[in-house]
Amino acid sequence: MESKKIVATYSDRLDKLLSKELNISRNQIEKLIKSSLVKINQKIVTKPSYKVSKEDTIEYEFLEAEKKEPLEINFDIQKLYEDEDVLVINKPANLVVHPAPSVKEATLVDWLKKEGISLSTISGEERHGIVHRLDKDTSGAMIIAKNNKAHQKLSEQLLDRSMGRYYIAVINIPLKENIIVNKAIGRNPKNRLKMAVIENAKEAKTSFAKIAQAKNNTEVIAAKLFSGRTHQIRVHLSSLNRYILGDKLYAPSSDKYQNRMLLHARVLYFIHPRTEEFIEIEAPLFSDMEHYLKKNFEGNINEKITKDSIKALFT
Repeated sequence: MESKKIVATYSDRLDKLLSKELNISRNQIEKLIKSSLVKINQKIVTKPSYKVSKEDTIEYEFLEAEKKEPLEINFDIQKLYEDEDVLVINKPANLVVHPAPSVKEATLVDWLKKEGISLSTISGEERHGIVHRLDKDTSGAMIIAKNNKAHQKLSEQLLDRSMGRYYIAVINIPLKENIIVNKAIGRNPKNRLKMAVIENAKEAKTSFAKIAQAKNNTEVIAAKLFSGRTHQIRVHLSSLNRYILGDKLYAPSSDKYQNRMLLHARVLYFIHPRTEEFIEIEAPLFSDMEHYLKKNFEGNINEKITKDSIKALFT
């Protein structure tokens, strides 16, 4: 357990003062405070709004990963890039990112711990290293923070959109044209497992581009997000009366493709948190999605879904 102290040189809200002094976002500081990881003059404080006085001693700590009885992990994950600050992996479909009370199987976080990979701690015990997530059924590129400084800088990039991903998906009916969908998304009032386009909810914007149409009238498309809402691509496609093949939540029960949802985070781009180098990573397709494309699309479909080909669709 890592524990440090600072002495306040001015009065301010606890969350605001720590955010400034530690150069960590207010949201992450709030998590630390509410997790009873902050003390004022040796007393635990759980209210972010607590007023700190000048010369108060503030003690804070970041918990290390708690050692639990390991779950059986019978899978491996492809590493696409790794250095002392970040790890980029190619997440398989049907893998949950982090533990939760309802999750009984091993998760990506469990695999990371098994591998002994150093992970950031500022997102809490169950989400060590997780800067952003992919839905269980979505495959593709994900970035993992290996220390708290990298996590903070990558989180800032999520907010200002200097980090992002390009996705490819197979949908049931071709789009009429390339289109930008700018519709707010919120929790579906009729089904709490789903999201929906809802007026006055959180703003969401997605750009869709046509790539290739198959013999069976399905289509490969690319998607670029300008916001990061839950199920955003799936909900915006639903608003266009389209769905991704294999989507068990938004596709109708008559969908014949049941192997997995054909949605893949193909390209990840970010600014390295230490070197400030702009990095782009291309995540290879998994065999099931690659097989579908080869079987149903004429010509060399792989040439149309390379990193450079996808990026060119949005310039």
